[in-house]
Amino acid sequence: MTTPLPHRRAGRGPALVFVHGYLGGSAQWEAEISRFSADYDVIAPDLPGFGAAADRPGCDRIEGFAQAVMNLLDHLDIDRFILLGHSMGGMIAQEMAARHAARVNRLILYGTGPLGAMPDRFEPIDVSRQRLETDGVADTARRISATWFRKGEEADGFPAVRDIGAQASASAALAALDAMAHWDGRSALGRLTMPTLVLWGDSDRSYRWPQVESLWRNLPVGELSVIPGAAHAAHLEKPGIFHLVLDDFLADRANRPSAERPAARVLHPESPS
Repeated sequence: MTTPLPHRRAGRGPALVFVHGYLGGSAQWEAEISRFSADYDVIAPDLPGFGAAADRPGCDRIEGFAQAVMNLLDHLDIDRFILLGHSMGGMIAQEMAARHAARVNRLILYGTGPLGAMPDRFEPIDVSRQRLETDGVADTARRISATWFRKGEEADGFPAVRDIGAQASASAALAALDAMAHWDGRSALGRLTMPTLVLWGDSDRSYRWPQVESLWRNLPVGELSVIPGAAHAAHLEKPGIFHLVLDDFLADRANRPSAERPAARVLHPESPS
């Protein structure tokens, strides 16, 4: 039997699962684990080849990552859960929700879209692959992590994200780029029938607005929240607003009738509610 993924876990209540993205790790969710463990059983895995799972073989398909997370949840006897996926983790979350819709109570798709090739990304995936092979993981983690923040390397959250990314194995980092390049979740969006929140920072350089809008508009029960003044790491740039958005969705918005499509909402820093 495959050993389950290393993970962070805290709290009691409904299961709330955080799935990190490319060059991420469970350590990036420290503030969210602290914030939500008062009301939820918070579980944050390290994906194969990343973070504390850097010694594991990576996955070259999104489906492989999704199965690894599902295996962990089965091992923990978690039947139903709330699922949040960030960036590549959002692709993994979409795959999990499409394949196991009855087990996902609510879905949060954060800084992600329905197409792994990521049109208009800060650089094409092929360029990321070439530079990874030339520069190595540590330099790649530093360069890519800087794009997560409006202030780049001057951002408060940059050092932590850079260091988490540098833990990845080179083979897993390369395989994950292939996984993203080969993944297309557009045909499965109709199967994501659970209440879903699309959450996006308006300065995100990985997923631009056309992809985010396409994701939101093609979900059966989708809601959109845009955090202004934040890039790909909105949970680190604007944690207070990020947490308020999640609170709002988890407490109220998920109970909307399925026929009602809520309008997009922009949360301003000076008026978060």
